[in-house]
Amino acid sequence: IMPSLVGSEMCIRDSTYDLGFIELVKVTGTDSETTIDGLAEDRSVVVSAKFKQPVAEFVGTFGMPNLSKLKILLGIPEYKENAQISVQRQDRNGEQVPVGLHFENQAGDFKNDYRFMTSEIIAEKLKTVKFKGANWNVDFETTIAGIQRLKFQAQANGEETVMTAKTENGDLMLYFGDHSTHAGNFVFQPAVGGTGLARAWAWPVKQFISILDLTGDKTIKMSDDGAAEITVDSGVAVYNYILPAQSK
Repeated sequence: IMPSLVGSEMCIRDSTYDLGFIELVKVTGTDSETTIDGLAEDRSVVVSAKFKQPVAEFVGTFGMPNLSKLKILLGIPEYKENAQISVQRQDRNGEQVPVGLHFENQAGDFKNDYRFMTSEIIAEKLKTVKFKGANWNVDFETTIAGIQRLKFQAQANGEETVMTAKTENGDLMLYFGDHSTHAGNFVFQPAVGGTGLARAWAWPVKQFISILDLTGDKTIKMSDDGAAEITVDSGVAVYNYILPAQSK
């Protein structure tokens, strides 16, 4: 097994498919960098990532579809020790391009092939949304306590699909529900950096928590332009998740 390749595959799986709403990603690799782009089917989250070190086996542009299959293959015990996992390439228009992953156990009697999507198909399937940037009014590093309190409120208000973010007296508050029904609110982050939010925006609860459950250091930014960004540094790659504001 090539450790860098397997580690990269697991990083892609853990930071995209395991969220529960991204099943397809685009990989773009050169000798100097490897990047990933993905989009939730309901367009609630846009993800872009860059590996800290380029993945030599991922030079080219291709799609990784059906990430649930990749998760299954990576979890099969036959491939845990001394297996051979390699990127398969084919000649297309005079260029060697990656076309899939070949899995083979140590004995060579248990094999699987996972196929990539061509650059043309992934370009059509995943029309990457280009984030033009925003003026970030709130910027802070998350805390374990804050994430746990968010989970408590989400559990207590399970009927709510979105939550509203406001800054009050310098603190970032999250609100669930309203006065016409069951409701809850709490201080998610005291004394947040930035100018504070002048407007109240709604964000998807499930997606927000799923991203915060990922392993790694996390930073949250929010903007009055109607965008939030959660950055997750996994140690292998840095992922940026953009969440457009939603209407309640």
